[in-house]
Amino acid sequence: QVQLVESGGGLVQPGGSLRLSCAASGSIFRLGGMGWYRQAPGKERELVATISRGGSTNYADSVKGRFTISRDNAKNTVYLQMNSLTPEDTADYYCNAVVGGSSGFTNYWGQGTQVTVSA
Repeated sequence: QVQLVESGGGLVQPGGSLRLSCAASGSIFRLGGMGWYRQAPGKERELVATISRGGSTNYADSVKGRFTISRDNAKNTVYLQMNSLTPEDTADYYCNAVVGGSSGFTNYWGQGTQVTVSA
């Protein structure tokens, strides 16, 4: 089994910054692509950013230029640096990882961390 544990959420004022972290642990043979998704109240979960094992990144248009995704393969950890936050970024943020094991690749989700942007 694999666990994804997120941290770094909280309350921040508009224009502020937060850094989210997500550490994967457990039976990890190979850690593939990782990413961040978010779900605002009353809305569907949406992609924020993804990063491949080799470091290729992809961002939602709404966060381009403000958010940066990165990863540390030695620590099985993915990060999301969020700058210039706006109230529209308020949501629960979920970490996602594709993990290779003895039976193939499996998609895992973290429990979510809340980000609130408010004055």
